[in-house]
Amino acid sequence: MNLTKKPELLDHLAAAYALGTLRGGARRRFEQLAREYAQVRAAALLWQGRWSAFSEVQAPVPPDAAVWTRIENLLQTETAAVKLAQQRGTAAQNLPVRMLAWWRGLALAASFATVAAVTVGLWSHQAVTGSAQQQVAVLQAELQSAEAALQKAPHIQYVAVLADGKADASVLVTFDPQNKQLLLQRVSGFQEADNQSLQLWALPQQGRPRSLGVIGQGKLEQLTAQEADVQSVPALAISLEPKGGVPSATGPTGPVLFTGALIRRDL
Repeated sequence: MNLTKKPELLDHLAAAYALGTLRGGARRRFEQLAREYAQVRAAALLWQGRWSAFSEVQAPVPPDAAVWTRIENLLQTETAAVKLAQQRGTAAQNLPVRMLAWWRGLALAASFATVAAVTVGLWSHQAVTGSAQQQVAVLQAELQSAEAALQKAPHIQYVAVLADGKADASVLVTFDPQNKQLLLQRVSGFQEADNQSLQLWALPQQGRPRSLGVIGQGKLEQLTAQEADVQSVPALAISLEPKGGVPSATGPTGPVLFTGALIRRDL
């Protein structure tokens, strides 16, 4: 199946893959397609970035004190029951028959203690239930906040996965025309020397390459661009240049390290 011809199915599979719910043979087939098609790799990387946004807005919620109270009560009840069973077994083996009545009385008293502990546990459970409802309300509010943040997220219309000569993904490039922003994320271990710079180029169908800017050395970098700069560009490239890059008019002077098709779609 060629997922690149079914963008809606590709989007759903990429979301499930990034979330971890795509398992078994389906996950392995998706990974095989990702190795073959840049568009599949781009969809997976984008959804990984989207899901990771939830961890930034989700605040940790410590367990309620009533939870620990209930756990302690249950542990004490289990310990008392084990000790009682051991004592009853020893008494039945070593003591005369006339002492069994005394042990039965002790067992009855321990049973009452167990019932009391369970009653306290049930009371704590009610408290935990009320606290859990409050926590659910907090989580729902945080989820609404996360959804609002996602709605304000960049509207990505252009995606490119730039790979080296071995077809290994090296840089993920996305363009948000609403904010006029190119976002470049390094996904490989390549790092240029201190006296060198990576420079991003647009490769039009006709004419010379046009520089889109010099890329910083960070894992995630931003460049400002207009939609007209990439609207009719079928591919992008990154070259290795002297520190600070070279003028756009000269074109790349160093080796071109990474290239990839620029794909337009609404994600």
